[in-house]
Amino acid sequence: MKILIICSKSFYTNIPPVKEYLEANGHEILLPNSYDNPGMEANLRGTEGHAEWKARMIKQSEEKIKTVDAVLVLNLDKNGQKNYIGGATFLEIYDAFRMGKKIYFYNYIPEGMLKDELIGFSPICINQDLSKIK
Repeated sequence: MKILIICSKSFYTNIPPVKEYLEANGHEILLPNSYDNPGMEANLRGTEGHAEWKARMIKQSEEKIKTVDAVLVLNLDKNGQKNYIGGATFLEIYDAFRMGKKIYFYNYIPEGMLKDELIGFSPICINQDLSKIK
């Protein structure tokens, strides 16, 4: 299966072992936008180019999602928020849902104002068990 990993930039350091495991089990893995340069957005914030860059990243994610069978959302704890899902990741999940892709959550659906929408996307919560991705 071809899988795009999506998550907050804060979690990029958690990706390598997940990627290695999935590849060892026959999956093809695509990495999040700006994975090779996670500080790019911080460098652009407050500049005229930030909005253009952000729009380009959203469109790039949509194009990647079109090419995969599934997305894996690494929803880990961030700044006291359990199983965090940020705005950009939410949009990627929505795109995957609209395109009929499988949606896997590494952890359970987080509490919060978007919980009902996340439930509506019918994600498969694997509770950190990557062997459940099939």
